[in-house]
Amino acid sequence: MFYAVLKVLVTRLTLAIWRPQVEGLENLPKSGPVIVASNHLSFIDSILIPMICPRRVAFLAKEEYWTTPGFKGRFMKGFFTGIGAVPVRRGDHKAAQASLDTAYDVLSSGVAFGIYPEGTRSRDGRLYRARVGVGWLALKSKAPIVPVGVIGTNEVLPVGAKFPRMRKITVRFGEPIVASEVGFPGEAVEGNSRARRAVADAVLAEIGKLSGQEYTGVYNERPADN
Repeated sequence: MFYAVLKVLVTRLTLAIWRPQVEGLENLPKSGPVIVASNHLSFIDSILIPMICPRRVAFLAKEEYWTTPGFKGRFMKGFFTGIGAVPVRRGDHKAAQASLDTAYDVLSSGVAFGIYPEGTRSRDGRLYRARVGVGWLALKSKAPIVPVGVIGTNEVLPVGAKFPRMRKITVRFGEPIVASEVGFPGEAVEGNSRARRAVADAVLAEIGKLSGQEYTGVYNERPADN
């Protein structure tokens, strides 16, 4: 109930103020597990996409949003719980795999799950190489992947900014990708490293077409303070 009420209130306010241009939303399945894979330009991407989508989309968020003490902590916990976010611990490889396991559990419950194949926000507006986690998740869950290209959110709330600005936002949803139909050698299973890489690359290629970003071809490493 809290999620539904918060989404209605915040969505109406956001859409009224920024009026984002949304394209291809019909490509998002109305029910069943689906992976929503987007580029990542700003903190608000994880808020904007769930607000635009007509169904719940769960994104992972660092567990500090649920454990910070005081009024600020209670507000953050309520807000991120309200928008459907899922808390995870960030850090080493074990934490990364635990995040994917959590994502798989979310998909297994029939909920749409949001993921950023690049791993972290782009600080220069360019598109970075995909991590293979999106391939692992798609192959294991058998859920289709809907690529998303977000444009302009880095201008609305740049990294380090405290208050949003009035800028044009565009969100484009591409046609679903079925992991098992992407060409690669070997079986369509999460244990096939070539399959994971091929799926991740295919998804990022579609995201690039939707966002129009320059592709770097290298990984985007998370800053120590991000």
